[in-house]
Amino acid sequence: MELRQGQVAVVTGAASGIGLAMARRFAAEGLAVVLGDVEEAALAEAAEELTEGGARVLARTVDVSDAGSVRALADAAFDTFGAVHVLCNNAGVGSGAEGRMWEHEPNDWKWAFSVNVWGVFHGIQAFVPRMIAGGEPGHVVNTSSGDGGIAPLPTASVYAVTKAAVVTMTESLYAHLKAEHARVGASVLFPGPHMLRTGLWESHRNRPERYAKERPRKTPYRSLDQWEAAMKAAGHEVAFTPVEEVAEHVVDGIRADRFWLLPASEHSDRQIRARSQSMLDRANPSYLESFILD
Repeated sequence: MELRQGQVAVVTGAASGIGLAMARRFAAEGLAVVLGDVEEAALAEAAEELTEGGARVLARTVDVSDAGSVRALADAAFDTFGAVHVLCNNAGVGSGAEGRMWEHEPNDWKWAFSVNVWGVFHGIQAFVPRMIAGGEPGHVVNTSSGDGGIAPLPTASVYAVTKAAVVTMTESLYAHLKAEHARVGASVLFPGPHMLRTGLWESHRNRPERYAKERPRKTPYRSLDQWEAAMKAAGHEVAFTPVEEVAEHVVDGIRADRFWLLPASEHSDRQIRARSQSMLDRANPSYLESFILD
């Protein structure tokens, strides 16, 4: 798919982090950008920045866990621009779960699934039929993670399960689009290859009351800066990938019609090989042993 002026890109989770970086990159290619995010103030700031840079921008507050809210975003996008060519289902949250899986609160799972899994499905259902009907080339990018998308980090199991679901959903979407001979492609994005400075670490700031925690946390939420400081104190330097590199990877992948938007990484490749070999050997998942807590 060629990206060119006159096309339209929709990005959820667009007010910050990876989403904003993608919106900026699409705008640089001349695309109109539709920004969706649950944070109204940050969304307005992002829209103002892009508009001042000369982009055509439509910003709408959206809760991707609500199908009606996502349909309203789609209606606004098509009513304003007449078409959508790129859809990035990027909005995501961490669950805030603590302890062993059997100690988690059900609402930790419900909230993470409502955004990370249902949010992607709602985007597909609201936009893809209209993108197909438009008859123009298009592309869908769903944001997953190496945590779950490749192999789970057991200390963040809720998040990992949701991101594994995104991979399978995108594989299925790819097959369905091919079966329909649609001019719309699909990709699954693994941001990285290193850590990213995004608001995911502070997802709790947007946690809705209907998914509120039922009991106080045993430990306070830890910011990315606090986590990085703790890692450095323990003698571990943390590498970060600029979100701009992720956005560039997305643009390159769309142009190449590449399904796996998975940056080169020896660590990821080792995980993929170890997990695949474990399955082929019908062996226990020894690749998880380094993460198993005492």
